[in-house]
Amino acid sequence: MFRSRAKEEKAPTDKTPVELSKQPRDPQAPKGRPTPKRSEAQSQRRSVANTPTTRKEAAKRQREDRRQALNRQRQALATGDERYMPARDKGPVRKFARDWVDSRFNVAEFFLPLAVVILVLSVVRVPAIQSIALLMWLVVIVLIVLDAAFSGFRLKKRLKERFPDQNTRGAVAYALMRSLQMRRLRLPKPQVKRGERL
Repeated sequence: MFRSRAKEEKAPTDKTPVELSKQPRDPQAPKGRPTPKRSEAQSQRRSVANTPTTRKEAAKRQREDRRQALNRQRQALATGDERYMPARDKGPVRKFARDWVDSRFNVAEFFLPLAVVILVLSVVRVPAIQSIALLMWLVVIVLIVLDAAFSGFRLKKRLKERFPDQNTRGAVAYALMRSLQMRRLRLPKPQVKRGERL
């Protein structure tokens, strides 16, 4: 009397039983899709289980992923593993430019210690020492510019010989910026010794 009509309409009118096949499936018969590998099945299960349900969880997961990526990148910069390096350091051209800079002495890498010495000398209240400090500034700057120009010219020539078919754009500037850093502070860490031939 008080039953809803929707339920009555949805109820099946035909009461015939469904016949289930009692015959087992042949194990050699194709099932319509390839069996996934165990690693794929496990990764699918993990991805479903690890899917974040809230925005807070998603943000936390994103921060954790970013932290892991930065750790991998830091380790790659220390060990020279190119898989996880930043894009600016990847590739054989950039590796050659790094190794070329690391295998030789550069005037620019001694700029910081020389600058400290010159600043200390310029603070002394003796006019003769202050004029020597000023002269040293000029000499150091001229040497750095000349060394950078000479290094850039030689490196450009070596890159054209070594990588004639590859894009070497930006590699010389990359190498010159690296030459401004002290050897022990360079990242990625130097992989060659000084004086090593490339």
